[in-house]
Amino acid sequence: MSVTLRVGTRVAVRRVEAEDRERFVELAEMSYGFHRPWVNLPVSAKEFDAYLARFDQVAAVGMVVCLREGGDIAGIVNINGIVRGPYQRGVLGYAAFLPYVGRGYLTEGVGLAVRYAFEHLELHRVEADIQPGNAASIGLVERLGFRREGFSPEFIKIDGVWRDHERWALSKGG
Repeated sequence: MSVTLRVGTRVAVRRVEAEDRERFVELAEMSYGFHRPWVNLPVSAKEFDAYLARFDQVAAVGMVVCLREGGDIAGIVNINGIVRGPYQRGVLGYAAFLPYVGRGYLTEGVGLAVRYAFEHLELHRVEADIQPGNAASIGLVERLGFRREGFSPEFIKIDGVWRDHERWALSKGG
């Protein structure tokens, strides 16, 4: 049974679940070239099952962005590395799937996921680490009011390469 977390004008976000495996993998395979070198998504049933197992709803929450009309999966949003105590923060990950790129669905979905993080998960801060050349991703966080806080050389290893990242954040208070 799917758990809808937030509903927007054109999309809703819900928890990713085992029943999403076939469509998720199909969309990830279709979008593989588009996501390079920014992100790695599961492109097999085995990879999807490992991906799904990461989301314990405590340290990590995995969501899909679904179209309100028709229900297809337009993208994904994850809140990873959730730290409690004095931090109350999580790190955002997101990606749109072809053929839904460039239509604003992911911006709306990420905005809903951030609201969920602040209101339900009671996080104070949501961070996004973005490679400097990923203009679409930077534009998305800018539209949502994130602020650029710094630059970290060789910050995250993707496809066997340590890649530079800009650090962006949004706090509950703005």
